[in-house]
Amino acid sequence: MDYAIQAGDVLAISVWREQDLQQEVIVRPDGKFSFPLVGDIAAQGQSVAAVREQIATRIESYIPDPMVTVQVRQTAGNVVYVVGQVNRPGMFVMQRAVDVMQALAMAGGASTYASVNKIRVLRRDESGVERSIPFNYGDVASGDDVAQNLVLRPGDVVVVP
Repeated sequence: MDYAIQAGDVLAISVWREQDLQQEVIVRPDGKFSFPLVGDIAAQGQSVAAVREQIATRIESYIPDPMVTVQVRQTAGNVVYVVGQVNRPGMFVMQRAVDVMQALAMAGGASTYASVNKIRVLRRDESGVERSIPFNYGDVASGDDVAQNLVLRPGDVVVVP
């Protein structure tokens, strides 16, 4: 599965033999970035190959047969949040796929007073609608219902009451 670019990611873009077309860009909160001769590119949710193709297509009228390179320098937009009764609540950058149990471990585990069987994962879909997904730590830890241990998506919030 290809990495999907997220808002906040830093991309290094270059066009071979075009010194003025080499720069690092940050994907804005609206999921786009600007590049010379191209204008705005909608990058959020796109693969690196798809973004490279968009840039190449848009600059073809200026540069015949362009050789475009796009690299993800920082995955700063690939984050999840763990809040509530955990030992180290906060924002965590995901360098790879992370499930709920792994996110809880990244946050130092649940605190003494946590209601671990009432954990929720808040997830916003593409249209902006947020939903709440239940997570029962006890069922997952015992192996009774490991299907609850879903892989988190960028922007998910794990709430430990």
